[in-house]
Amino acid sequence: MENEFNIQESINGLWQKLAEWLDSIILALPNFILAILVFAIFIIASKYIGKFVGKLLFYKVRQDSIREISVKIIKVVIIAIGFFVALGLLNLNTILTSVLAGAGVVGLAIGLALQGTLNNTFSGIILSFLPELQIGDWIENDGYAGTVVEINLRSIVLKEADNNYVVIPNSQLIDAPFKNFSRTPRSRVMVDCGVAYNSDLEMVKKLTLETIEKSFPQNANEEVEFMYKEFGDSSINFVVRFWTNVTKNRDILFARSTAIIAIKKAFDKHDINIPFPIRTIDFTNKLGLEKPSEEKNTTNL
Repeated sequence: MENEFNIQESINGLWQKLAEWLDSIILALPNFILAILVFAIFIIASKYIGKFVGKLLFYKVRQDSIREISVKIIKVVIIAIGFFVALGLLNLNTILTSVLAGAGVVGLAIGLALQGTLNNTFSGIILSFLPELQIGDWIENDGYAGTVVEINLRSIVLKEADNNYVVIPNSQLIDAPFKNFSRTPRSRVMVDCGVAYNSDLEMVKKLTLETIEKSFPQNANEEVEFMYKEFGDSSINFVVRFWTNVTKNRDILFARSTAIIAIKKAFDKHDINIPFPIRTIDFTNKLGLEKPSEEKNTTNL
């Protein structure tokens, strides 16, 4: 009898608890429906806000990958806000606090584990908005030079002159200097040369300036510069500097090649010698060869 009484009491307690839960569900049903509606509104809003932000970024960011990732991040943030608002409408303050605390711990762990990746990601976002670096520019960085063919959230991709690709982490471009040939339409090119010691230096200077000015017309506020540098081992060396159209390293090489050919032709026409290093071997010091002394054979008698 006592066992039957305990079972009956347990069943009655279970039904009472279920009735209380049912009452709680009925009372919370309006808030539950409202929370679902609010969460749905945030999802729909994230879609349209993402499209709007994508259109704005279209005029600011040239990289498709950067625009897509930025829009996705904005959508995730809006949906997360809607999720927390929905939890608040359900009066789940304890769950909300636990979720926020857990998200903080997980975020910290992920941040520590992916420190380098996150650094490259934020660096990629910064690079995408920098006017000093765009797709199609020719840059040099850490010994690598090439055309920028892609900028993503991890790295930039260069296509070098030998048609090979180089992947450079974004953080390296943020932390280290790089040279961009494509940001300015004209650059100064320098050519080194030397003439023989018996040359007329004034004539060499005048002839070199005329030759370069004829091959490379200078714009306003630009001029060809000629300076003697040093007395070399076999020549008097000089440098000539001039302006020309340059947007990549290849343009500098072609300009320098053209200038060298023009200077050589002009010097040959006026019998100006461009000496090459000469090594003189002096044979005046004769080495004395010591003849070995003849050994005398003696016989002891």
